[in-house]
Amino acid sequence: MEISAVVACILAVGFPLVISFISSYFSSGGESDWYKQLKKPPWTPPNWAFPVVWTILYTMMGVSSWLVWLHGGFKGQKLPLAVYSFQLLLNFLWTPIFFGLHQIGLALVEILLLWTAIGATMYLFWNVNTLAAYLLVPYILWVSLATTINFYIWLYSGDSLDSMKKNA
Repeated sequence: MEISAVVACILAVGFPLVISFISSYFSSGGESDWYKQLKKPPWTPPNWAFPVVWTILYTMMGVSSWLVWLHGGFKGQKLPLAVYSFQLLLNFLWTPIFFGLHQIGLALVEILLLWTAIGATMYLFWNVNTLAAYLLVPYILWVSLATTINFYIWLYSGDSLDSMKKNA
């Protein structure tokens, strides 16, 4: 393996990790008073699980994108890597929408778009490198779980907590 391939792997893994770090800056996540007040489903994982799982998933996403990049770089894999980048953008946006803006309904719409973009990324990656697509399976499963949690919170809490604060 060439040095450039090793550097590309490090960058491919580092990029989603940096994106997640920047996104987390916009919220205090599960530790905020607002989040603690929400009615969450019984299948919600404990708060400590989220950073652990996301770190593993972002690492797998990075390796997955690197495996695709190895088949022609950005020029040769323009569409798969563009769709991958788009889903990373959607992933980045969910946290500030949900935790920062407290827009549960908008976050639900956004996470459904994210789920679709992950599926499209998996499809496109499959045509280049099947392992790259398989590496995204835990990611889409985790986002599926997050979608059910977001839906439950929207159904039982809605965006009503913000309106209750305004009326208090």
